[in-house]
Amino acid sequence: MSSKLENKLGDLMHEIKEIKKEIILQKVKKADIAHHKIGIWKKLGEKVSAKWDNTSAVEEITQQRGKSW
Repeated sequence: MSSKLENKLGDLMHEIKEIKKEIILQKVKKADIAHHKIGIWKKLGEKVSAKWDNTSAVEEITQQRGKSW
């Protein structure tokens, strides 16, 4: 026969396991959201790259900084 303290301990252990599961699920959700956002940025980068002409990034920045008044 289990004592009252053993039952309480069992309940606490069960509760801790449930909390751990919830923490893991929250981390997975956050990771999924982050992967989704990364995917969006990659698609945007591909769109920008597709419209980019043959000018290198360094040349483009140099042209943008050059003052032609």
